[in-house]
Amino acid sequence: MRNVTLAVFLAAIVLVLSACGAISTDHTRQDAKTATTAKVNKPAPIPDSELRDLYLAGGCFWGVEAYMSRINGVYDVTSGYANGEGENPTYKDVIRGDRGFAETVHVKYDPKQVTLQKLLADYFRVIDPTSMNKQGNDQGVQYRTGIYYTNAEDAEVIQQAVTEEQEKYSKPIVTEVLPLQNYYLAEEYHQDYLEKNPNGYCHIDLSILDDQEIVIDPLQYPRPTDEQLKMKLTEAQYAVAVNNDTEHAFTNEYWDNEEPGIYVDVATGEPLFSSRDKYDSGCGWPSFTKPIIAEVVTYHEDTSFGMVRTEVRSRAGDIHLGHVFDDGPADRGGKRYCINSASIQFIPADQMDKEHYGYLISAVE
Repeated sequence: MRNVTLAVFLAAIVLVLSACGAISTDHTRQDAKTATTAKVNKPAPIPDSELRDLYLAGGCFWGVEAYMSRINGVYDVTSGYANGEGENPTYKDVIRGDRGFAETVHVKYDPKQVTLQKLLADYFRVIDPTSMNKQGNDQGVQYRTGIYYTNAEDAEVIQQAVTEEQEKYSKPIVTEVLPLQNYYLAEEYHQDYLEKNPNGYCHIDLSILDDQEIVIDPLQYPRPTDEQLKMKLTEAQYAVAVNNDTEHAFTNEYWDNEEPGIYVDVATGEPLFSSRDKYDSGCGWPSFTKPIIAEVVTYHEDTSFGMVRTEVRSRAGDIHLGHVFDDGPADRGGKRYCINSASIQFIPADQMDKEHYGYLISAVE
């Protein structure tokens, strides 16, 4: 998990574990002698009020916690016990199974960086939703699968995801979809277990997320009206972005900017280009070899000024960005995206988390 310091093990407890847990009579996991009620986290760069919550049960929570924490846009994950009877359960209480708690992880995510739909899709990639009370080598009611929500509007999204997932199986899905009844943090030694024990048992293939596909959701970047843009943009920005003007070469803001970061649509904030793909073409405007992902720009024939060129516009904002030419670096695809500084805004790499673009840091580094 990103934002958690490693806890100091109690000297008297030696956890030599080969499995996260098996049938409830198996004691391969030992209880911590003391339980914690809170985790020590570094301050999140995004206010907690702007994050959303999701609770997922998917078998042993060691693997589920490690897996979910690796998803771009997820800011914190804890391991705990959910939707059982009574208060403050210990691990011994949970493995007995008579109180009905499920090993569950609490996922805190930034909805501007990752959608609930994507989190659910990634969750279903690593569980068998048709298996009752069993995942991997672990069996018992505490290892059932479940999706628990605290926001009623999430229920419809979750049910739709389950319906779509059911089409992949002939057997019925048994994953619970319920409001969160309760959630208690597990003992400290369970938190970040696979960070503390890199060779520990995990029923999930964490390499699934090694090459995460970058997804930029246009719905997160709605276009203001032209009237709103007149108030938001400078005259020069409005002239270029909305009225298809062109700024002067070598005197615009970003033509020689070499800082790491991303360039976003000045109208909507939709991410468009990365500093990693920026180069000095000598033309006097910001030049890029490609957009961050292909979908964020659109192409249009431009026959103005007696020339035939390919105009580049932003997807969500539908504003004029510039033109694309075939005289770019051959070893980088051969394209030159010649973009007006007035149509884009630069977000430095060290500000990307704060501005909700942390999920794109891999496109910069």
